[in-house]
Amino acid sequence: MTRTPRRPLIVSTATALAAALLAGACSGGGPGDDSARGGDPPEESIPLADTYPGLPDELARQRLSWDRCPGPTTLQGADGGRPNQLADGTPWQCADLTVPLDYDDPAGETIEIALIRAVTSAPDDERIGSLVFNFGGPGASGVATLPSLAEDYETLRDGGFDLVSFDPRGVGESAGVVCFSGDERDAAAERLPGPPETPAEEQVYEDIEADYVAACQEHSGDVLPHVGTADAARDMDLLRHVLGDEKLHYFGISYGTELGATYAHLFPEHIGRTVLDAVVDPLADPVQGTLNQAAGFQLAFDHYLADCTARPGCPLGDTPAEATETLTRVLDHLGDDPMPTLDPDGRELTADQAVTGIAATLYSHESWEYLTTALEQLMAGSGDTLLAFADALSGRDSAGEYSNQSDAQTAVTCADYAYGVDVDEVDAYREDFLEASPVFGAYMVWGVTGCEGWPVTGATTGTPDFRVENPASPILLVGTTGDPATPYEGAGHMQEAMGGEDVATLLTFDGEGHGAYSPDRACVADAVDAHLLRGDTPENGRVCG
Repeated sequence: MTRTPRRPLIVSTATALAAALLAGACSGGGPGDDSARGGDPPEESIPLADTYPGLPDELARQRLSWDRCPGPTTLQGADGGRPNQLADGTPWQCADLTVPLDYDDPAGETIEIALIRAVTSAPDDERIGSLVFNFGGPGASGVATLPSLAEDYETLRDGGFDLVSFDPRGVGESAGVVCFSGDERDAAAERLPGPPETPAEEQVYEDIEADYVAACQEHSGDVLPHVGTADAARDMDLLRHVLGDEKLHYFGISYGTELGATYAHLFPEHIGRTVLDAVVDPLADPVQGTLNQAAGFQLAFDHYLADCTARPGCPLGDTPAEATETLTRVLDHLGDDPMPTLDPDGRELTADQAVTGIAATLYSHESWEYLTTALEQLMAGSGDTLLAFADALSGRDSAGEYSNQSDAQTAVTCADYAYGVDVDEVDAYREDFLEASPVFGAYMVWGVTGCEGWPVTGATTGTPDFRVENPASPILLVGTTGDPATPYEGAGHMQEAMGGEDVATLLTFDGEGHGAYSPDRACVADAVDAHLLRGDTPENGRVCG
């Protein structure tokens, strides 16, 4: 899709489309509004113990100074703002957790992990503890995302959980990785509006990639070796300790499932009630994972086309085959001749941006109607709506600045995995990608270049170990049959990788979209809520329609 990140983001639906489709969800008092703060907890959280194995006292005994949250920053994704309180007046509170930059040198340099929380509305004697969220990416800011989604989790807050999220290291305001500026990102898109098709275009691609890697090294070189998923999992366990919880109760979505599985592998004795929704496939290395995503997005687009062409006036044609042929022809044209838009910065809609915009709407069945509108406009010669969707998924705000989700996604992936091929080897993968996806394959195949030239060698050349020995609590995996970004098969593979159904239970949602949990899906929501609030885990293999 776009030249950076090197793999498509696998973030939650609301994160991907918040700016374009869900801006109204962020209404409420501004960040400077000193609203009623009834029910505030003490300003400091008290550690469960005075010490933490392997860490100096100043880290182990730290207390979190919770205070009113400022507005989200550019790196977190500033557009849309953030409500300063929940509907019942409970304020959002922010704090910083101090962690080692390098856990192999715990007394050395430190960084700050940005946190956010809303305390439970339940009485003190019904409080369960903190429920920590990660919304995916890697690269999604939990501090920016949780408030916009909090309504979905009100049952959990009412039931006894403080809702807590964070910017993982390298993300947002947690030593966020920074590479290209906004202008440099836009210039790169103009230089190569579609996938490289000639030797000259391949050279442009290589030049952009080299400039990008150099910018990452220049601006964030000290952080790049220390932003891997295992380090983020260690941060979560220190967070658990400082919050005063014996166990980590956790809700991970998309990449957040990989982070949660890593935590379970490293700290099985501290696993609390855990939900992993939209599960990353543990058997797929980044190349195979990108191929699986190409097939997943194609499946979701095929489902959309089946629905669209069953209705009168589908903008691409009367049959799915005709519609696919029309779209690929239009995309080919945009690769050579981008479409003018009304963008105030004068940007045109490129083929890359069109594909990214289409992908953004496939994260949720509820977005299909917006995709139809965007395609109607595209066929009428207007690329404005698809460009807006592409901007939302890429983290570009109305001022032309980008959140750092793409830079962080690249940095985390390349800290985790040592993979990537030279540009002249991409052709060896092209047939597989085009077979997997006539629409997305030609773009996503360039993800196989991966971390080639990256200044940090990834932790593994294969797949991580997710085995969980003697977990303290059961884990609930949730997979969606029509998930475009984390195909359903990955949930079953993760169950096996973690140790089978004795370790993790699988709940299936037979439907569309990326992530199954929603109050509107009563079967899934009831099962997840029962697991988290009461420890009543559903029977393995249960299917919700």
